[in-house]
Amino acid sequence: VQLQASGGGLVQAGGSLRLSCAASGGTFSNYAMGWFRQAPGKERELVAAISRSVYSTYYEDSVKGRFTISRDNARNTVGLQMNSLKPEDTAVYYCAAKTDLGYSVTQTYRSSIQYDYWGQGTLVTVSS
Repeated sequence: VQLQASGGGLVQAGGSLRLSCAASGGTFSNYAMGWFRQAPGKERELVAAISRSVYSTYYEDSVKGRFTISRDNARNTVGLQMNSLKPEDTAVYYCAAKTDLGYSVTQTYRSSIQYDYWGQGTLVTVSS
């Protein structure tokens, strides 16, 4: 599976960005999808995850109510709508795919080692 992330950029605090990730080369609906981010000097962390069935999502506490993950299994895409952005959201954002035939995502999906495929990353910079 190949993942191509896009949509990063520079935005002022309080602004919005939408990230998109296009998948190819596999059966997209067989994968739970996650968005991770890595800020300079910090470990990669899960921001949000969505089950293969669309109906289950998980968010890291700091983004709840501000970010929304979505997927379109017909178009093989996963998106991350980011609103009310803060300078601490500045990071490289990665989409990732986890082989998973389950129907729910939980905090157990936070570990990056579970994910089989990764996109190249897109930089989000939030200025204060």
